[in-house]
Amino acid sequence: MAFAWIPPPVKPEGVFHNWDLRLYSPDDLFHRTVDIVKQTKKILDKVSRAKVLTYETVLKPVLDAHQFSCLQGVLVTFPRHVSECPVLRQAAADATRTLEESNVEMSMRKDIFDKLVLYKEKFSSRDNLKPELARCLNYLIHNGRRNGLHLNEGVRNKIKSIKKRLSELQLQFTRNLAEENSYLLLSYEDLTGMPYSFIEGLNFDPDTKKYEVTLKSHHFFPVTRKCGNPETRRIMEYYYQSRCQPQNTKILEEIIELRQQEAELLGYRNHASYIQDILMAKNPQNVKKFLIDLTKKLKPPWEIEKKQLLELKKKECEKYNLPFNERLELWDFRYYTTLVEEEMYTINQDEVMEYFPLDFVTHQMLSIYEQLLNLKFSYLGNVQKWHDDVIVYRVKDGETDHLMGYIYLDLYPRPGKFGHACSIPLQAGCLDSNGRRQCAMAAMLTNFNRPKHSKPTLLDHKEVEQYFHEFGHLMHTICSKAETPLFFGTKVETDFVEAPSQMLENWVWHPEPLQYLSRHFKTTHPLPRTLINKLIRSRRANAAGLNLRQVVFAIFDQEIHSGGRCDTQKLYAKILKDIMGIDAIPETNMPCNFNHLCVGYSGRYYSYLWSEVFSMDMFNTTFEKLGVMNPVIGMRYRKCILEPGGSVNAVDMIRNFLGREPNNNAFLQSKGLKSN
Repeated sequence: MAFAWIPPPVKPEGVFHNWDLRLYSPDDLFHRTVDIVKQTKKILDKVSRAKVLTYETVLKPVLDAHQFSCLQGVLVTFPRHVSECPVLRQAAADATRTLEESNVEMSMRKDIFDKLVLYKEKFSSRDNLKPELARCLNYLIHNGRRNGLHLNEGVRNKIKSIKKRLSELQLQFTRNLAEENSYLLLSYEDLTGMPYSFIEGLNFDPDTKKYEVTLKSHHFFPVTRKCGNPETRRIMEYYYQSRCQPQNTKILEEIIELRQQEAELLGYRNHASYIQDILMAKNPQNVKKFLIDLTKKLKPPWEIEKKQLLELKKKECEKYNLPFNERLELWDFRYYTTLVEEEMYTINQDEVMEYFPLDFVTHQMLSIYEQLLNLKFSYLGNVQKWHDDVIVYRVKDGETDHLMGYIYLDLYPRPGKFGHACSIPLQAGCLDSNGRRQCAMAAMLTNFNRPKHSKPTLLDHKEVEQYFHEFGHLMHTICSKAETPLFFGTKVETDFVEAPSQMLENWVWHPEPLQYLSRHFKTTHPLPRTLINKLIRSRRANAAGLNLRQVVFAIFDQEIHSGGRCDTQKLYAKILKDIMGIDAIPETNMPCNFNHLCVGYSGRYYSYLWSEVFSMDMFNTTFEKLGVMNPVIGMRYRKCILEPGGSVNAVDMIRNFLGREPNNNAFLQSKGLKSN
C-alpha cells in the first residue's frame, strides 16, 4: 500500500519561533525563561558599566533589552492561554511569574535610570535623536520616576516589594478564573427556549439524563439571553457571579490595598491618579465628570427602558403562570433586553444567525479589510501552530506586496483555553537591533461554538460585531510602523486603545457590509433588505441600560482605586443599585471574576466608554459621510491612526485624522442622547 508523504509544518518567513506549542515541555519553558532573565540582565549590566554615554551605549541597548525580553518572553507565557496540556499551562504560568519578577527588578534599577537621566541632560543633543527615540527616552525616564527611582533606597525597596506581590496576586487572580471549569447539569425542560442547535452541541450526561452547561462565555451568554426558564437564568447568573469567589475576593481586596500603598509612596493621592497621569483623561476628576455627566443623560431613558422590560416580564409571567415580583432582577436583564430586540424590532436572532456562517464571514471580513486598508491576505495551510483549529493568514501590503506579518485565528473553545475574546501580539513589527524591520504577528482568541454534524458554526449578530472588534486589534498590530518596541501597535494610551477597534464595529451596522458579510448557510442568499433594516434600527435598542451597565463597572473601578481597604461585595452591590436600581444577587461577588482589574485596566475601565467618544467621532466625520468602503479614507485611517502606534499622542493622531479637535456629539447621538 502506498502512503502519501505529508511534509512537516513550516515556519513562515520572518517568524522567530516554532509556534507548535505541543513540541515544548515544561523544562523547555523553564530553561528558556532562565535564559531570558540572564540575557536581559546582561544587556542592562553593560549599560550600567558604560563610561561614554551615547545612543549606542545607553538608549539603544535599553530598547534592545526590552525587545529581546518581549520577543522571547511571549513564547513561554502564551501557552497559559491556549495549551490543552494543564502541565504546560502551569509551566507557562510559572514562567510568567518569573518574568514579571524579573521585569520588576529591571524596572527598579536605579543605575540604569541614572544613566538615562545623565544621557538626556548632558549628551543626547549630540545624537540628534529622531522624534520617536526622543519620545522613548522621555518615556523611560518618566516611567522611572513613576517607579520611584528618584526616591531614597528605603522607599524604593518598599515599592519593589509591593510590585512583586502585586504581580504574584494578579497572576493568581487570572489563573484562578482561567482554570475554573465547573458546569451545571440541566434538563431539557430547564433549557426551555434554547435553540435546538445550541442544545445539540452540549455534552449529554447519560447517568442523569441532563446536559452539561459550563460557565464559559459560549454557554453563559446564550443561556442568559435566550432561556425562558427564570430559575435556570438565576442559577446560571448565581454561579457565574460566584466563580472563584472566596479566593479571588481575598486576592482582589489585598491588591486594592497594595495599589493604594504604592501610589502614596510615589506621591499620588491614589491608584487612579497614578494610572491616569499618563493617559488621555489625565486625572480622576476628568473621569468622574465624564461618568457622572453620562449617567445623568442615560438615567431618564433607562427608566423608560426598564418600564418596557418590566412590561415584557409581566406578560411572560402571566403567560406561563409564574409569580411577578414587579422587579427587574439581574438574571432578567440580558433575557428581556434580547426580547425587546425580538418583539419591538421583530428580529429573530436565531433566523439572523443562519446568515452568518463563520467561514463565510471570515472570508468576507478579510475582503473588506483588504479593500479598506489596502492589504492582501493569503491562507497558509501547512504552518507551525499550537492547535489544529488555528487558521493562519499572511498579510502583505496591497500596493507594494511587502510582507507585513501574520494573523493566527484561534476561534473555538477547548479545555484550558482563555474563556473570552481577545487579541494578543506575538511579535512586534518594529526595527530589530540591527535596524531591520521585523514582520508583525498577532493571535485572536475567541470561543465561537464548533460546527455540529453537517451544520457550520453560525454567528449571531453580536458575535459578528465582536469578531470585527477583535480583528481591529489585529490590524492595529499588523499595520503599525512604529520603530521601537515601546510604542509598537496597540501600545497607545489605554483610554484610546479600544477606539480603533470600536470604530470598525460600525461596519456590521451598515447595509452594504451587512449584505456582503451574509450568506444563508442553506440557500446562500444574503440577508434580506428588510432584515438588514430591522437590525440597523435595533442598534439603539436598550442603549441606556447597556451603557449604564458599563458605567457601573467604570465607577466601581474608580471607587476601589480612590482609597485603600474596601468591601468589594458591598460596594459593587451599592453602585449597581444606585445607578441601575437592580439588586446584586445575594451571596455573590461579581468583582471576584472582573478579570479586567488584573490585566491592565485597573483605574481605567472607563476607557471603553471614553474611547467610544473618539471612535464615533472618527467614523461619523469620515466613513459615514464619504462611504464605509471608501479606500481613500481607509488608507488615511491606516496612516493616521494605525501606523503610528504609540509614537504619537492619541489626541494628535485623532486631530490629524479629523482635521479638527475631537468632540462627543457623534458619541451622544449614537446612544440616542442630545449632543451638547
